[in-house]
Amino acid sequence: MVDKSKEETFKATEHGETPDFYETVRENFIKIVDELAKVQPQYSQSVSNLQLDYIQAIKNTIYTAFSAQKHLTNSNQGAWNSTPSSVPFIEQFAKQSNEITNNTIRAVGINNQLTINALDAARENLKIYNKTIDAVTEFNTNAAKAWNSFFTTQQQQLFKH
Repeated sequence: MVDKSKEETFKATEHGETPDFYETVRENFIKIVDELAKVQPQYSQSVSNLQLDYIQAIKNTIYTAFSAQKHLTNSNQGAWNSTPSSVPFIEQFAKQSNEITNNTIRAVGINNQLTINALDAARENLKIYNKTIDAVTEFNTNAAKAWNSFFTTQQQQLFKH
């Protein structure tokens, strides 16, 4: 595959034209960012798939561990019986376990919302940053044009005298 930008630069140099340094560097940076952007969806999907696989692995581990424990205690009622036998104890434990679970779920929900809000704020800050860069660039361009105009005028006046 032939890179057309290299061909154009070579042709411009061949004909005595000087390629614009800033345009060339800018375009090369844009190409790099575009290449990174192409793989971003695949990267995000791979991370998401990995997270889902971890979640499934955790669920499987929990299921297997409790199934093994239950099987062990049920098959050896006499020697290995570690199942709580007191009904009030079981009810209190279930109540506390449910409270802990519900509090954990609420905490995860709050944490997720805070994270989403922080990400949204970061996106808004990037938008503001981009607008600021545009404004600063416009200001600098106008200042450079004004200085160039001033110096050109001064040189013309010097040569007239």
